[in-house]
Amino acid sequence: MKKPKSPSDNLEIPFTKNEEDASVKKKPRRKPSSAIKPIPDSAFENRQLCLFQDFLINSTDEKEGLANAVDLWDSIPRFSISRKRQDEMRQPGGTLPICTIAFKYRGHELKVHIRPARLMVKDKDGVQSSIEYYPSGREELIEHALRKIAVDQQAGFCDIPDFRSGCRFTLHQVRTHLEAQGHSLRYDELIEGIDILTLSNIEIEGESAVEEITYTRMNYLSLLAKVSRKDIAAAPDSKWLVQFHPLITDSILKLTYRQYNYKRLMKCRTQLSRWLIGQLVLKYTQAALTNNFIMRYSTIKRDSAMLDGYKRERDAVAALDASWKEIKELGVLTSYTKDEERGSRSKIVDVIYTAFPSPEFTAEQKASNRRLSNAKNNNTY
Repeated sequence: MKKPKSPSDNLEIPFTKNEEDASVKKKPRRKPSSAIKPIPDSAFENRQLCLFQDFLINSTDEKEGLANAVDLWDSIPRFSISRKRQDEMRQPGGTLPICTIAFKYRGHELKVHIRPARLMVKDKDGVQSSIEYYPSGREELIEHALRKIAVDQQAGFCDIPDFRSGCRFTLHQVRTHLEAQGHSLRYDELIEGIDILTLSNIEIEGESAVEEITYTRMNYLSLLAKVSRKDIAAAPDSKWLVQFHPLITDSILKLTYRQYNYKRLMKCRTQLSRWLIGQLVLKYTQAALTNNFIMRYSTIKRDSAMLDGYKRERDAVAALDASWKEIKELGVLTSYTKDEERGSRSKIVDVIYTAFPSPEFTAEQKASNRRLSNAKNNNTY
């Protein structure tokens, strides 16, 4: 099969001033085009996309509650900086520093460098200024919604020759979908969140042994084709288009994703609870009533980067306790135990959590394993 093009293959290198002057003498200057390369019809119906969109289910109704977790991409702490922490970090002029977070992925030590999006905003008096934001919890929910829409027929695409994937959607579609999951957003909040995803840059630095780390620096959403206000007024159902990060495309081609209970994940009240579920889906692949899964507080703190904002360790542990309790109530676990390791003066050194899966979660993981095995047997890439 023809090797997919790298995202850099289609980049145009601008003229230097001298080269531009020389070129004008030879031929008229062409106006720059703002159009993106059209998505071919074949990208909406190829075999790799069908494998990504098809789930192992007993009835068609079950598909509405399922989505795909992407192994490496969903292990990166890319939404871990809350708006409250951003306000504390923000410098004069509305700027934020490049944020570097160290974490581990399957034993490999990695770092992620997050460059914030800079937006033009207006205050209550209409005065315009610029301010920077990292993607946080709201943007995580928007990305989840877009990825869910991508598994619907005629919405998602995977353009194999040009190595890109994404989806078409309307703002109303995303807003209605999020509202159905219990996360209501105004249109201006939704648009701002999409802007932050398309303007924020994420760079992954790590060991060359991690095969998936090929596209190390790119925006969270690598491309956005908007619909103008004028076009929306003329055609309310006009489609927007986004391209996902290349790591998602890579996962679609290499089948490194797993189906999971999307509706349950979206019911979580906190990001940390969603992170815990995601990690159990990706790592606790052999879940069974006869075995358990162990996670340490220190590991969760390092790899989620969501507990760094607490001034006292016991407050961070309490927040984690609440997330374990929540995912148990949501049916992921039948129970869990907590063992504290203490040092001098009874200071908490670490906490060991032992999780026991519910029959429902065990069945979901077995279905995900069978679906992955079937996909690999039918893979044509």
